[in-house]
Amino acid sequence: MARSSKMTQGKRNREMDKKMKQQEKETRRLQRKSEETQIPTLSSDEDPDLLGIRPGPQPPQY
Repeated sequence: MARSSKMTQGKRNREMDKKMKQQEKETRRLQRKSEETQIPTLSSDEDPDLLGIRPGPQPPQY
C-alpha cells in the first residue's frame, strides 16, 4: 500500500508564498488595466510632449 508523504512545513511556506505572489501580480495587472482606461485620449493635433504646458512663464517644477 502506497502512502502519500506528508507536506513539510518548508514546502507549505513556499507554496503559500507562491500563491501570494500570484495574487499580488494579478492585483497589479488589474490596477494597470484600470489606469490605462483612465488615461485621456489625445486628439491627433496635440503634441504629447507639450501637454499641460501653457504659454508664457512656467511655474517652478519643484
